[in-house]
Amino acid sequence: MNRMINMIWKSKLWLLVTIVAIVAVNWLASLYHGRIDFTNEKRFTLSSPTKKVLNKLDDVVKVEVFLKGDFPSGFKKLANSTGETLQQFKEIAGKNFQYSFISPDEDVEGTNVKWADTLSALGFYPINLTSQVKAGQQQQNIYPVAFVHYKDKVMPVMLYQGKTKAITYAEINSAEAMMEYNFISVINKLQQKEKPIVAYAVGNGEPTGYNTEDLVRNTLQQEYKFFTINLNTQPVVPKEFNVLVLVKPTQPFSDEEKLKLDQYVMNGGKLIFFIDKLNAELDSLQSKKGEVVAYDRGLELSDLLFKYGARINADLIMDLQCDFLPFDVNSNGQFELLPWNYFPVFETKSNHVINKNLGFVSGRFVNSIDTVGAEGIKKTILLSSSPNSRTIGTPALISVKENVNAPQNEKFNKANIPAAVLLEGKFQSLFSNRLSQAMSDSLKSYGAIFMSQCIADNKMIVVADGDLVLNSVVKGNQAIPMGMNPYTYGTQQEFAFANKDFLQNCLDYLINSANLSEAKAKDYTLRLLDKNKVDEEKSRWQLVNLIVPVLLIILFAAIYQALRKRKYTLK
Repeated sequence: MNRMINMIWKSKLWLLVTIVAIVAVNWLASLYHGRIDFTNEKRFTLSSPTKKVLNKLDDVVKVEVFLKGDFPSGFKKLANSTGETLQQFKEIAGKNFQYSFISPDEDVEGTNVKWADTLSALGFYPINLTSQVKAGQQQQNIYPVAFVHYKDKVMPVMLYQGKTKAITYAEINSAEAMMEYNFISVINKLQQKEKPIVAYAVGNGEPTGYNTEDLVRNTLQQEYKFFTINLNTQPVVPKEFNVLVLVKPTQPFSDEEKLKLDQYVMNGGKLIFFIDKLNAELDSLQSKKGEVVAYDRGLELSDLLFKYGARINADLIMDLQCDFLPFDVNSNGQFELLPWNYFPVFETKSNHVINKNLGFVSGRFVNSIDTVGAEGIKKTILLSSSPNSRTIGTPALISVKENVNAPQNEKFNKANIPAAVLLEGKFQSLFSNRLSQAMSDSLKSYGAIFMSQCIADNKMIVVADGDLVLNSVVKGNQAIPMGMNPYTYGTQQEFAFANKDFLQNCLDYLINSANLSEAKAKDYTLRLLDKNKVDEEKSRWQLVNLIVPVLLIILFAAIYQALRKRKYTLK
């Protein structure tokens, strides 16, 4: 071996051999490589469910990311993190995964239309940033969104669900933690051959008009196989329904209807309740001289929910952290946007994969929820009020005059009042000891067998606000996205709340066909520098960075010269 090396060296082929070796090593590295993740939270390691989905791709997935440009440091870091995540996907999926970054200022291929105009027309509104440059202030629109293409289908991925336009370190951290889940959940939905079945209950005064446009047409019908079911006329709720959604019923439920819901749950069906226990509507407040009395709707659902482990209270949450409404403060016809404490804004605690890294969620006339004893049932609070909140009982007089004077802050002394809860476990039937003969005969006539307990662990979600997933309507019949305030829509005060993301997270968790919760459960630790320590030790570390490299070079030179002198000095 040594003789061969000497021959190569003496024949002056060493340069060619070296180049060939470098090319070979790089080629092999492109085919076979790996990485060692030394981070505590395994930041650079994809979860097993993610790898499983990527390995099973049977066609090319193309991702277009609209974060190309000269951005402020926060969004530049977000763009870099997006690229790193997508590169990890490509390393697993190989040729079946492609991605590219596109500037919103570029033209859509084959047209003279800018991507920015197309994105806005599709409902992806930009984040308008004002940054300071040498020439003065610069306005910049940023679209933190990506499109995922698979065969003839396409779905969007929101890369930033921040709570402010000035992106913070914490929000970057949250966006990075959610990056893997956001992309892989969309990819998984696109390649599903059979969409999960989600049903919408009607028959008890549930809304079906323009205010369900975003819920039904833009969400449920787009991502799931969608059905409606009338609990009055349908003999049973089909077991094939993966999730049944009940939104803001206004008429009471009979025992027969509750039995249908109960047996659907016992057979493994998932329920999501969006319930307004009290009758308190903004339209009524505006049409009745600015005053309305909130009273119990009498839905007759309390016993069913109580059996499952939750109770919606006959009260309203008032919160200093709230949305805005226009008020004629001086009675002169000039309206001013003021905080409206009956429209609480929930900042989620990130205590579960459903609300993890979620933005603000807005509510309207929200009731509070208590959890009650139910054997074997685990309860997780998903939404709760701010530290400055309170509740008022019924009958509650709601008046616009309350906003004439500033709220008495000392009354808002309650914190974390629950407004949404996840229930998990083996539910017991409400009708275990109260099933009438007529009910039993009715079940048997349709080939159903009464079950007193769930066949397996089940889960349901109870939200004490029916308006949370409904959208407002502006300019006649124009539906705006759920969570958008119609009075700030299209203004400088416009803010997109995360109501739709909350709904989608709830549905994803209940269906959870690919067990992607592991990808969402990642929690990145934000490690910020101690500013005081940085200021104190700044000079020392600057000196170290300047002197140590020079000293190392001098030391290396001295050792090299000493070895050379020792080797070539004549004995």
